[in-house]
Amino acid sequence: MGKKERIKIPQQEYIQKTGVAVLYALIASVALNIFWRPGNIYASGLTGFVQIIETLLERLFHVQLPFSVLYYLLNLPLFILAWLKISRKFTIFTLITVTLTSISLAVVPITPLTTDPLLCALFGGAVNGFGVGFALKNGISSGGLDIITLSIRKMTGKTVGSVAIIFNAGIALTAGFLFGWQYAFYSILSFFISGKVMDEVYTKQKKMQVMIITRHSDQVIEAMQSRLRRGITIIHGAEGAYDRVAQEVLFTVITRYEMSAFVCIMKEADPHAFVSISDNVTILGNFYDPGM
Repeated sequence: MGKKERIKIPQQEYIQKTGVAVLYALIASVALNIFWRPGNIYASGLTGFVQIIETLLERLFHVQLPFSVLYYLLNLPLFILAWLKISRKFTIFTLITVTLTSISLAVVPITPLTTDPLLCALFGGAVNGFGVGFALKNGISSGGLDIITLSIRKMTGKTVGSVAIIFNAGIALTAGFLFGWQYAFYSILSFFISGKVMDEVYTKQKKMQVMIITRHSDQVIEAMQSRLRRGITIIHGAEGAYDRVAQEVLFTVITRYEMSAFVCIMKEADPHAFVSISDNVTILGNFYDPGM
């Protein structure tokens, strides 16, 4: 590991992320205790795995352990993995989030608004997807499978979506075996809805190509690099066909999450620049990702 990582968390960031963790904990509890568990719908990731363990303990051994306790215990070894393979700061905020979620799961009662499995799958997935996307957008993780996939990503540098797919497919098959195969399909539907809603909320991973035509390239470049930390390609010698005035063309890529900051930068650096933005571009090569 080399030199030990020094953990310095500004008070404002600590307060902000703790507040986000509280909201996520409440949202996750609503998804699980009001929709998924009453409808016998399995969640994705570690939450679904805990549901499996809970069901098997009750059916095979007639042992009932609080879901919140099982959830917390299964996260404990993953905290160690995150501490060693990801970062201390990430681990601290994940520990806070998981602790608050475990408390919330114990406090929020199982309240079946409906037991219709289709409605429970739809609304549970939507609520959970919003919660996870909101947490990721604000730089915190819900723990569980996130830690495993991020650890593999950091060690190998590769995307590891297949890990989540295989894990969640196993959960869906187990749901079908335990409750009936229709519930496997309801669970898969819930995974899909959750993922779609999460993608809409968590916009950090969506890339946008930006072309800027400006007469004040130095001011634009300085502002972009100081506030967004993005590489910029410069094309010199461009000129407008109308007035024949020399200009520069700047190319860069930002995330949708950075869009509002980019608009503010352009208003300050060169409000008269011409800006063209292409949405959802594919990137090959290096692209700075601050991660968590």
